[in-house]
Amino acid sequence: MAGIEHITVDADEAGMRLDRWFKIHYPGLGFGPLQKLLRSGQVRVDGGRVKTDARVQPGQVVRVPPLDVDAKAAKTGPIGIKDLKHSDDAELLSRMLLHEDDKVFVLNKPAGLAVQGGSGLTRHIDKMLEAWTSKKGEKPRLVHRLDRDTSGVLVVARTRGAAQKLTAAFRERDTKKTYWALVKGVPRKQDDKISTWLVKEQTEDGDRMRIAKHGDDGADHAISYYRVLETAAQSLAWLEMEPYTGRTHQLRVHALHIGHPIIGDPKYFIDDPNWDFPGGVQKRLHLHARHIDIPHPSGGRLRVTAPLPPHMVQTWNLLGLDMENGGDFE
Repeated sequence: MAGIEHITVDADEAGMRLDRWFKIHYPGLGFGPLQKLLRSGQVRVDGGRVKTDARVQPGQVVRVPPLDVDAKAAKTGPIGIKDLKHSDDAELLSRMLLHEDDKVFVLNKPAGLAVQGGSGLTRHIDKMLEAWTSKKGEKPRLVHRLDRDTSGVLVVARTRGAAQKLTAAFRERDTKKTYWALVKGVPRKQDDKISTWLVKEQTEDGDRMRIAKHGDDGADHAISYYRVLETAAQSLAWLEMEPYTGRTHQLRVHALHIGHPIIGDPKYFIDDPNWDFPGGVQKRLHLHARHIDIPHPSGGRLRVTAPLPPHMVQTWNLLGLDMENGGDFE
């Protein structure tokens, strides 16, 4: 039996029901035992009594009494900011794992975790994968990328041969990547193709992509497709987006290009004094790599879907968006 704990609620957990918060932090604690602890005042939030449907906010402190070891089983569920700072590499990778076989790992990358190293980065997936080095000394290999602020499906090769085949599939565009995004406003067309030229430019805030002209130095052609899945009060739209090409920040720039930037995008969302940012929605990038369909190195197709990150689940619940409207990828 551990002693009393006082746990501070993370920013990722804003608006989360208390029973859901306990399900993530203490997966072995049943709903009935939790209710008893609440009724007796052993569980409190900021020193006060609460019910299971109370919603926690960042910075609040949850008092947790001594619990059985079983109630503190290995963590499951969404990975929060605190986990990214304090959990070890092997544990975090295991919690991200969506699919595993002898050739491939598929991870659900959390928002805020970089795929590769860069200036000022102390933790990234490429280095973390050293924890999964095989007995033969072979470290799993990245075969594609996601932006640091984008969550979702990330494919990793377990062997050199698998990496070659998977990289070729991305290069030859024999893959289908589906993203979910929440954007400002509602596009006039329900579905459309976006075709532009993009060029990278250096800014004080790091690399940024901008629309360019054909023939401009360093410009690459970029093609994306989108369709509107659902809207909220005609002020927000839930888009399904598919990048045909794989340019840096492509979907984010294309969303801005059509006048509907992705909510919470720190690089491309421009504040508009005539438009109110929706209350209760976190100012974090609402872009998620939802599904991938790719040739498996051993033959056939590999299809994997990643659950939404906590801040997007919170937004979908707040706006009353029905995830079933996203369809079934399988």
